[in-house]
Amino acid sequence: MDERKLLVLYGSETGCSQEIAERITREARRFLFKVVLSEMDLFDWQNNLLGYSLIIFTCSTTGQGDIPNNMKQFWKFLTKKSLPQNIFDHVQFAVFGLGDSSYQKYNFTAKKLFKRMQQLGAKPILNRGDGDDQNYLGVDQTFDPWVKELFELLLRIYPLKEEEKILPANELSNSTFSIQFLEGSEAENKLKAVPSQNQFFAEVSDNARITPQSHFQEVRTIEFKLPNEAPTYKSGDVMLLTPENLPDDVDEFIKFFNWEGIADKTFIIKQNFNDIHIPVHWENVLTIRKLLTKSLDIFGRPKRYFFELLSYFAKGRKIFFQKSNILFFVDENHVWKLKDFLLPSGQDELHNYCFRVKRTTFEVLQDFHSVKEFPIDYIFDLFPTIKPRSFSIASSPNFHPGAVQLLVAIVNYKTKLKKPRVGICTKWITTLKVGDKVPYRVTPGTFKLPPPPGACVILIGPGTGIAPMRSILHDRIKNEKKENILFFGGRNKSCDFFYQQEFESYVKNGNLNLHTAFSRDQDYKIYVQHRIKEISKLLWTKIGQEGAVVYLSGSSNRMPTDVSEALKEIFISEGKMSQEEADLYFTAMIKNFRFQQECWS
Repeated sequence: MDERKLLVLYGSETGCSQEIAERITREARRFLFKVVLSEMDLFDWQNNLLGYSLIIFTCSTTGQGDIPNNMKQFWKFLTKKSLPQNIFDHVQFAVFGLGDSSYQKYNFTAKKLFKRMQQLGAKPILNRGDGDDQNYLGVDQTFDPWVKELFELLLRIYPLKEEEKILPANELSNSTFSIQFLEGSEAENKLKAVPSQNQFFAEVSDNARITPQSHFQEVRTIEFKLPNEAPTYKSGDVMLLTPENLPDDVDEFIKFFNWEGIADKTFIIKQNFNDIHIPVHWENVLTIRKLLTKSLDIFGRPKRYFFELLSYFAKGRKIFFQKSNILFFVDENHVWKLKDFLLPSGQDELHNYCFRVKRTTFEVLQDFHSVKEFPIDYIFDLFPTIKPRSFSIASSPNFHPGAVQLLVAIVNYKTKLKKPRVGICTKWITTLKVGDKVPYRVTPGTFKLPPPPGACVILIGPGTGIAPMRSILHDRIKNEKKENILFFGGRNKSCDFFYQQEFESYVKNGNLNLHTAFSRDQDYKIYVQHRIKEISKLLWTKIGQEGAVVYLSGSSNRMPTDVSEALKEIFISEGKMSQEEADLYFTAMIKNFRFQQECWS
């Protein structure tokens, strides 16, 4: 067995864990490991897993502690009762998890994987790493020191031969992919040969702003007509849309790099590493304009590795790059600043310059304009792929057969930068017109549905968090379930009481017990947690005596914690519990799926 053979496996829902796995892979190559990178379910673990004595895992946690879709088969294999308890006693491993600490089951997947590998005899190289989206530097805040420690330990366990040397950290490695431009008939033939993807397209049937123009927040309802051949969805499901960069923005980007002459030339993508594959949703035959429009996130928030790559491409003094016959020039000022951002002492400055004000990759490039002539092959390394955005479906197929309705808040806010911050997906959504067709997919949401027969449901959905609550409510009403309590919150009743007439009609029909909290309609603030405490006796009867199920959806800031504390206060005041008993009761509710939340930052 080759002791310097390293397997890197990732389980990723939106691509974040994959990016971390790719960073580990790059570092492993620098330390001269023979590395193989794969998503967990694509790796032939049944035949090849035992051939590795060194495995690094990265994995994300979704919803209620759920495992990513591309890890489920691997996890099913790992949890087989028939597996010998010493099957991995020859394996050393490490796990880095990605999650959001505002969730109750923060990094639950990584914790389970770490524990299960130990149960099967594997030995951890170091403590589990927990990446937290809530950190001010994101997952990098814990990943950077974790991966540094990982490779320091690996170098002790697997030392290099005397004649071998670690590749310098300041040398540029090969690009992940290469671009090969095509000419004439070759380009035409390649384009004709592109297979159509097995993709469903939804047709926009309505797209309207529902908040007043004077209101600070633009919220839209969007309805899609689904193709007849598409599988139906269920209440609580999530619609994933992959946005595109808008034509004017792409034009500006192309002009900045002086790519007008090549923007519409056909090319094919070549792999430079056997273990890093072209994303399956990309077309292999592209143009720069198409790549920038449909595939690369050129206006997103940059990662730390982005600044590392930029430091190689700034212009000024001559340097020679490894494995390249091209001479590049480095501007001393730009290089110094970019490299300073990578040092521990430069993290506060990097945070203030980029992350705090939500500066985009394109804005960074405009500031560090001396990088404009970077080799175009590195475009795939500088910019991540556009990730699909998840939207809780606001409708039910029982009420709206063949259609999906979404409730979308448009991301548009100001920071210290002059230009407002606008989300790539919501910016794209505002341009969708009736008749437009967009690729989509539907996945199960985080809620475990339906609730037990006869149980009352308590729905808490302030703001656009009302979307999945409405979907659940539609199914309940269709099935003549009348034990429904809904808490809705917003700023002003006149501006953001979404679905007001619909909900009020349910109240009149005896299908809904509705409680609203509009925080700005009086001199003092009122939020959903205040309304919850106002009907404490009723809620304790439903929860403590009749086994009601609570569903919570909305912002992941203070709201989930405040709602949880309000419920615990009710357990104490009405259920006569101590604080410790209330905490344990609430924990039991989570474990038994009687309290579930779907929140986002």
